[in-house]
Amino acid sequence: QVQLVESGGGLVQAGGSLRLSCAASGRAFNTYAMGWFRQAPGKERGFVAALLLSGGTYYADSVKGRFTISSDNAKSTVYLQMNGLKPEDTAVYYCAARPASAGGRYDRTYNYAHWGQGTQVTVSS
Repeated sequence: QVQLVESGGGLVQAGGSLRLSCAASGRAFNTYAMGWFRQAPGKERGFVAALLLSGGTYYADSVKGRFTISSDNAKSTVYLQMNGLKPEDTAVYYCAARPASAGGRYDRTYNYAHWGQGTQVTVSS
C-alpha cells in the first residue's frame, strides 16, 4: 500500500500558476505509475495527466501546453506544474498511483488503486 498526500493548491487569478505536489510513502515510489485527476462540483473525476514508469507523459487535451507532470524519485514526490490557469481549471485535484503490474488505460480512474485526499485549486476570473 502507498499513501499519497497532495499539497500546493490555492486561489489564483486567471493566467496564474500553481505547482501541486504529491508525496508518496509506504512502498517504493518508483514502482508506481502516477496520475493527476480533478473533480469539479457536480462532475465526475476526470483525467489530467499521467507519468508512466517508462517516463512517458500524457495529458488531457484541455491542459496540453499548460500543465506538466514530473517526479523526483529521491523525494518520492510527483508534481503538477500548472501554468496559464483558467477558471475552468477550478477543481479538487487528486494524485493517484498504480503499481507496475496494473494494466488498462492510464486515463481511467478505475485503473488506479491508490488516491490522495485532494487539494483545492480555485482560479478566479
